[in-house]
Formats: sequence, structure tokens, C-alpha cells
Amino acid sequence: MSLSSRNAPSPVAGAAHAPATGWWRRAGFLSAVGQAALVAGVCLAGWWLYGNLVENLTRTRIPTDFDFLTQPTGFAIPENFGFDPDLPIWRMVLIGVQNTFLAGLVGVLLASIVGLVVGIARLSSNWLVARLAQIYVEGFRNTPPLVVIVFFSFAVFSFGPLPVFPEALDLKLPGSASNWLVLSKSRIGIPSLSAERHTGLFWLLVLFGAAASAGLWVWRSRRHVRTGEPHHRVLWSLGVLAVVAVVAFVSLGGPYDWSWPARSENGRRLVSGFGTSAAYLSLTLALALYTASHIAEVVRASILAVPKGQSEAAGALSLSPFQRYRHVILPQGLRIAVPPTINQYLNLVKNTSLGTVVGYADVTNLTRTSIGNANPAPQSIAVLMGVYLVFSLVISLLLNVYNRTVQLRER
Repeated sequence: MSLSSRNAPSPVAGAAHAPATGWWRRAGFLSAVGQAALVAGVCLAGWWLYGNLVENLTRTRIPTDFDFLTQPTGFAIPENFGFDPDLPIWRMVLIGVQNTFLAGLVGVLLASIVGLVVGIARLSSNWLVARLAQIYVEGFRNTPPLVVIVFFSFAVFSFGPLPVFPEALDLKLPGSASNWLVLSKSRIGIPSLSAERHTGLFWLLVLFGAAASAGLWVWRSRRHVRTGEPHHRVLWSLGVLAVVAVVAFVSLGGPYDWSWPARSENGRRLVSGFGTSAAYLSLTLALALYTASHIAEVVRASILAVPKGQSEAAGALSLSPFQRYRHVILPQGLRIAVPPTINQYLNLVKNTSLGTVVGYADVTNLTRTSIGNANPAPQSIAVLMGVYLVFSLVISLLLNVYNRTVQLRER
């Protein structure tokens, strides 16, 4: 047999080809089928649970609709003397949402400020300052928030040094008969603003000033990029807004006036000023200090994540320690801190539901009371879950938009 005939391929082997892969075996098709099966399984499970719920509610003669929201509330809301128990339940839910919003908003602001200060103090070169900040962080971060809330409620207010409300401390303004502060175990009164006249026009002018300030902020920023001169956009923007607000206030004859805290003749409630309950203060301060301990660690880690060369370069430019933090380190570190801080804000808002243990009239506490008044629990809990879902989605949306605006863009 010749060499060429030995090396020549066999007719059968040359005619054979690798089998083609069927479309039903492709990775894309299998992935789509798997996802469709998962979605179908979840939908079937949800449908079964819903059917089971409706069947059990019908058997126990519990309504399955949401018509109960139009029924009278049937109970008074603590610290809300203008609420009529005959108002529908949906009005009660709105008041609960408002109270939850107030606790969450003030808590977030306090937690942000305290967390930023403590986080910077953790990196202080002063041994005492750094150790005190560490003790604060470790103390609050390793304590359940419920325990902190109960501690503030009992140790600071219920069994604290303040008197009962009928014997409250009235701290008066020097040379005046008006109070600037009313202190007691159950309530604290502070000055507030009362609407007098032309309030709608005043806020319309303030809104115009805010738009002008935003435009000025953009213009100063672009001018800084183009010329390299200091932008001073904060001073310019706030200055314009302050001037517009002051001019509008004076020209409209004072649309707001001070309302000083004062007690009623029987000494049982505040008739003017702004009153805050001990439950609100306990909840807000406890959650703010607890969340601040977590934010402080986020700030500390974010500052440490800034390349060390940035601080060395700032020192080479003869910047003071304050200037290094203000202009170099913090702007970069806070960009890193935004995403994990969003989670802390969400936790704080959801933890306001713990105010139930101190009697704060948040949306969770009012929902529990409403369920106790023979209103359907499944629908009430569904409304409550929807409220917290909206809170979380709005906070995430706003802060994620802010996060995208402050992140550096590669060119």
C-alpha cells in the first residue's frame, strides 16, 4: 500500500460531520425557560396564598375589601387634639404617615450631623477625642435600637429630673412675659411660626428665589470650570435666596409671626407654640444617635478609602488640616459614603415603627390600634406595608439620583 493511500481519509470518516446542537439545548433558551418556570411558580404560589386568605376570611365573616378605610376611626390620637374620632380611617393613616415622616426626617438630619462629626473624630490625632468617639460608636452600635428607645423614654423622661406637665418649667424670655421653652416629663414646648397673611404669595416668591439660586449655582460652577476662579456657589446661592426671602417677608407685612409656647389655664395642654411629646423625643433622639454610630463608621471607612497621596499632595500645597478635610478629603470620601448611608437612612425610617413601645402615634401604632377596634387585619397590614414601601422607594430614588450627580465621570 502506498503512503498516499494510507494517509488519505476514509470516505465514511470524511462524510461524517459534528452533530448540530438543537435550539432546545441552547443556553439562552434554557435560561428563558428556567426564568419563565420560576415566575410561573411564584405566581401560582401567590395565587394559592391569596385564595387561601380569601377563603379563610370569608369563612370567618371578615370583609375582604378595603371599605373599612371610609369607616369612622373610633378613637382619639395622642397629642393630636384637633383629630375627631368620627373622621374616616384613611385620615388616621395620613396622620400616622405624617408623624412617621417627622420622626424620620429629624432623625436623618441629626444622624447625618452626629455621624459625620463622630466619624471624623474617630480619625483624630488627639487620643482622648478618638477614644471618646470609639466608645460612642461601640456603645450605641452594639445595643439594640429598641433598648436605646426605652432607655430614653424611662431614664430621661418618665423617671428623669423634669416635672410633670401641670408643674412644667416655664423658661421666659428676658424682659418679657412670653415663654421660650416649656419643659416637662410628657411634653416640651418650643416657639413656632403662625401664619398671618399672604402666606401663599410669600412661598411663591421664595420658590422663585430658590429657582434663581439654582440657576446661580449652575452659572458659578460653569464659570469655575471655564476660568478656574473660586466659585463660592454656596455663598452666592444662599445669599440670593436669603435676600429674596427677607424682601418678600418685609414687603408682604410679615406673613408669619412668632407663636410662643404657653399652657392652658388648667395646665393640661399647650395652647400655642409647637409641642413635642416625650414619646417623639425618645424615639427621634434614640434612633438618631443609634444610626449615627453606624454612619460614623461609614464616614471613617470612606475617609480611609481616599488615597493617601491626596492628603500628602494637599500638605505639599501648605493647606491646613481643616483645609485638607474641607477641600480634598471630605469631598472624595463623602462620594464613597453615599451608597452605604442610603441603607442607614432606610433603616432609620423603618425603625420608627419601634415607637409603638413608647406610645408614639406613628403609622404602625395607629394601625395596631385600628386592628384592635375590629378592623380587618390583613388589609390594614397591607396598607401599612404599602406605606413603608413608598417611603423606602422615594428615599432610594432621591438619594440614588443624588449619588449619580456627585460621582466622578471618566472622560
